[in-house]
Amino acid sequence: MQCREHLETYLQERRIPFQLMHHPRALSAQEVAASEHVSGHRVAKTVIAWADEHLIMLVLPASLWVDFNQVREALGARVVRLANEQEFSALFADCEPGAMPPFGNLYGLPTYIDPHLSEEKEIIFPAGTHTETIQLKYADFARLVHPLVIPMASASSFV
Repeated sequence: MQCREHLETYLQERRIPFQLMHHPRALSAQEVAASEHVSGHRVAKTVIAWADEHLIMLVLPASLWVDFNQVREALGARVVRLANEQEFSALFADCEPGAMPPFGNLYGLPTYIDPHLSEEKEIIFPAGTHTETIQLKYADFARLVHPLVIPMASASSFV
């Protein structure tokens, strides 16, 4: 089963209302926001990182970047760094590279979300492809994923 179908089934089985949207191919979260004509503050960007020796999922607004020092401090980790695609691509074999949805619970990853995104009424995120997104209420997302809210975003960083 492909990622989009897996997500749709997961949400439908839990009676979570959502909207599947299609857009021209977009490779970055900011491009998704532009193609969907929404603020980058509502589009969730998924970043996979290492916290010490554990892979983690970081979710933040498309308009911001990960501040790894903030993540390290919030988690009490010694080292936090960006994972390279070869280190995690097998986990997301049902997704196009770089189009992972922010559902770490479905992939065995702890999920952390930035407070900026957790304050949004609805969020939009890739549905496993570079041409499809899903929109749903943040409250429903939080109820399913149970992300830990930690500060992690900066307006001027590298990821």
